Amino acid sequence: MSTGTLLAIIIPAVVILALIAVGIYLAVRRRRLRERFGPEYERTVEGSDSRLAAERKLSAREKRHDELDIKPLPDEARNRYARQWRDVQNDFVDHPEGAVHDADILVAALMHERGYPTENFTQRLEDLSVEHGRTLEHYRAAHEVNELGMRHKASTEQLRGAMVHYRALFNELLSNGGQTRHAPA
Repeated sequence: MSTGTLLAIIIPAVVILALIAVGIYLAVRRRRLRERFGPEYERTVEGSDSRLAAERKLSAREKRHDELDIKPLPDEARNRYARQWRDVQNDFVDHPEGAVHDADILVAALMHERGYPTENFTQRLEDLSVEHGRTLEHYRAAHEVNELGMRHKASTEQLRGAMVHYRALFNELLSNGGQTRHAPA
């Protein structure tokens, strides 16, 4: 066989193998991102120009998250937060709007103590989505009702629902749900 014939066979074969490898890589990455982010994966895809753009965003979130110093809570802090949560829940009966607002503040304080930046709500959502994608919708819903409550436009039922939503994320953060790779040595 001539060199030209060999190249005519080898080059397309290499290109086909490279395309197959890229396809497998993208499929594995997609599956890993879906498993890691849960419902947040589809939400990000829906809000992006393309699936590939969404996956790039999710990968960037993972990279940023890996640079954070997320740590589990010591037992003393966990017990303190649990007491504070009970106080917030007890306050709900007499002051539902205030209790929901206090729940929002308590969740942010817990996030901060675990090592999450808490200055910006959108960034909080993105950072939480890496390990807590399955409870993130609870946080969004609760925060939205808190915003309504601050303007005295939330019904008691909405406020009650917000407490339930906050509790879902709070409990996961409190129990170190989604165990981080930065576990104590």
